[in-house]
Amino acid sequence: MRLRRGAASVTALGLIAGGLAVQAGVFGAIADPGSNDPAPSRAEVRDARADAVAAADDVEAVQAQLVLANQRLQAASIAAAQAAEAYNGARWEARQARRAATAAERAAGAAAGDVERQQDAYADALVTSYQTSPGLAGLSSLTRADGISDALERLATMRTAEDALDGNYDEFRAAAVLAEVSLEQAAEAREEAERAASRARAARDAAAAAADAAAGEASVVAAEKDALIARLAQLQDISVALAERRQSALEAQAAEAAAAAAQAEAEQQQAQPDDQDSEPEQQAQPDGQDSENEPSQEPSQEPAQAPEPAPAPEPQPQPAPAPGAGAPAAIAFARAQLGEPYRWAAAGPAAWDCSGLTMGAWAVGGKGLPHYSVAQYEQSTPIGAGDLRPGDLVFWGSSSSPSSIYHVALYVGGGRIIHAPRTGRPVTEESMYYWIPPNFHARP
Repeated sequence: MRLRRGAASVTALGLIAGGLAVQAGVFGAIADPGSNDPAPSRAEVRDARADAVAAADDVEAVQAQLVLANQRLQAASIAAAQAAEAYNGARWEARQARRAATAAERAAGAAAGDVERQQDAYADALVTSYQTSPGLAGLSSLTRADGISDALERLATMRTAEDALDGNYDEFRAAAVLAEVSLEQAAEAREEAERAASRARAARDAAAAAADAAAGEASVVAAEKDALIARLAQLQDISVALAERRQSALEAQAAEAAAAAAQAEAEQQQAQPDDQDSEPEQQAQPDGQDSENEPSQEPSQEPAQAPEPAPAPEPQPQPAPAPGAGAPAAIAFARAQLGEPYRWAAAGPAAWDCSGLTMGAWAVGGKGLPHYSVAQYEQSTPIGAGDLRPGDLVFWGSSSSPSSIYHVALYVGGGRIIHAPRTGRPVTEESMYYWIPPNFHARP
């Protein structure tokens, strides 16, 4: 009887080991029922069970740490995107300020030229007045006037000459005042252009620092994920390669599930008439979703990105818009760039950032857009998510204010977008719910 209890205990322990060894390699030498080794004691069974539970807890803890690592990578990527678009915005504002300064200087030059002309006209009139002495000539003509009517006529002529002289002087003074105001405005515009250029330089440095920080964080996260994957492999008693594939599959499934849920929620909101005109609020990242990895990617294999050199202050000129080409041409252009690398502040021809790509695409489509996502939204017609059609733009912002926009993509239909995501990911076509739903939509 005692022997049967020992055999039953061994059998139970074997079942526990078989069920949990996949998750953790915690069982060392376990007695074989057919061997001569003594059966494990109840204490050993309890310890084995506790070790199995602890191993399962460790697996969950490691997977939670992987989620946190992905979230850190996401946060660094968002910070880099925000800094890059802030640089695009500062550069765009500097360009606008330079144009305003140029226009003000032209106006000041025109006003100065008008002053010179009015000055010459008044000088000529003044010389003529002294030569003809209109006051004395008028008095002489009055004494020689033939009757009162003739005298009045001569007096009127004299007053007309004096009024003309006064008019020339008034015009000269008005032109001088206008020129003075124009010069002040030109000086202010030049100062503002210099301040805008200074802000653009500061924004460029901030963008470079953010890109470097994101690259550094990516390197750190990659190393951490490698260590965590190795720990998972140890706990689950499998190879590191298999652990990587399993974790990649889990993250891909989580991303797809989150995208499907976000799309279903968006479609449900679109089906409600009262909500069609409202903008969806920024949504939190679902737990377990790696917003930066596509299903085909190995999360732990993402290489660390080396810091990029600061781009030139001015982008290369884009092709002149082709009138009438429209959204199909814009989409075709964007698709032709698939696989080309992301580089912040780039606008082609061989590298792009998010707003550079949409600007280039719509330049071919016949619409000029700035190289700045906020300005692209402001210069387009806002629409609801339910009104999207191919060629429209979708935007991501950190709040309900359009000024918080930091990413833009080209909608191509069927819930899909083409965009330049971030450093390390090239121009790609994917679900617009691959990450978090966009919260602004507009039609160029």
